[in-house]
Amino acid sequence: MSLDTKTIAALAPEFFSGTIADREAAEATCRRLSATMADLLAVVERETELVRAGKLEEAGELQPDKANLVSIYMRGMTYVRDQTVVLGNLAPTSVEDLKRRHAEFQPVLRINLAVLATAREVADGLMRKVAEGAGSRRAPTTYGPGGSAPRTPSPADGISVNRAL
Repeated sequence: MSLDTKTIAALAPEFFSGTIADREAAEATCRRLSATMADLLAVVERETELVRAGKLEEAGELQPDKANLVSIYMRGMTYVRDQTVVLGNLAPTSVEDLKRRHAEFQPVLRINLAVLATAREVADGLMRKVAEGAGSRRAPTTYGPGGSAPRTPSPADGISVNRAL
């Protein structure tokens, strides 16, 4: 679950300050967004590593932190977009650094999304195979005792999945 606006404002007040009036505020905004990107990048890389290793439960435990960081990052990106001209005038070096970091950030996110999509596809495939196996009729291929035809098998009961495991 992502953070609400009030919580984001408490965690990242730089992204709610209205108009940026001086160089110090511009630098603080860029530093905050850069720090958020670094934190999010660390979580995403860890998640990718865990999913690749098949440690899906551990990867799932990162979801709340990831959602919170994504909320702050998106608010920061919106704020920076709205303040582009002022930031470019007051902190051009920091803006260039943000652009560079953002360019490095995108491929890591693409890799993470690909790994998550692959894991989801594998899980869906496994569930589909289990459902097909549970739902198929298990017809005997031999005769019953005394040479009689075997009785028709009853359909398989449903299956349950314990997601806590």
